Amino acid sequence: MMAHSKYTVAIAGNIGAGKSSLTEILRQSLGWKAFYEAVDENPYLDDFYQDMRRWSFHSQIFFLARRLRDHHQMVEYPHSVLQDRSIYEDAEIFARNLYVQGLMSERDYASYHDLYAALCQVLPPPTLVIYIRASVPTLIERIRMRGRDYEQNVPQDYLTQLNTLYGEWADAFGQCPLLTIDGDQVDFVHDAAQREALVQQIIAALPGYQASLPGIAHDPV
Repeated sequence: MMAHSKYTVAIAGNIGAGKSSLTEILRQSLGWKAFYEAVDENPYLDDFYQDMRRWSFHSQIFFLARRLRDHHQMVEYPHSVLQDRSIYEDAEIFARNLYVQGLMSERDYASYHDLYAALCQVLPPPTLVIYIRASVPTLIERIRMRGRDYEQNVPQDYLTQLNTLYGEWADAFGQCPLLTIDGDQVDFVHDAAQREALVQQIIAALPGYQASLPGIAHDPV
């Protein structure tokens, strides 16, 4: 199997699943450049969690714009990259959920989805998507532990609905290979042995991966 000259790996999962932690672990293990989700930069997020119906469209448009900027930078970057949350989740999980729950109007959702569909036609898919699947109790505990004020009152039924949509999305996903990780059973943050085993599992899922090739592993960041 031929080795790729560049890999793009996106880490997907619900709020609190451990996407940023796994992104950082892979950044350190592989030496690749990481693009993190701009959660703390979203000027609408505090307002969104207080009044989802009023601010849902604004918040989703901000995330979509940042994802487009990051995607462009990843395409331009000459070496392998990691992405904390994919553009697919923005539209097919979060925006869809807001619309289904009546927290985004039909007009706003249609405009948002048209923009997303147009972007998908021009953006190349990742080499691999890693989906961290975790139960709601696990998500709630991790949200509590990381202590972001605006996340502490996220409704449990909101996380439950997102998990349902994540399952449907993962089952139907076909843009590139998808590797599912059991976030309830694999403690890649605190257990060194499980962390190393997971890194090796991810490496094995990369087509044609050869760590000795220049520009693949241990790229400058």
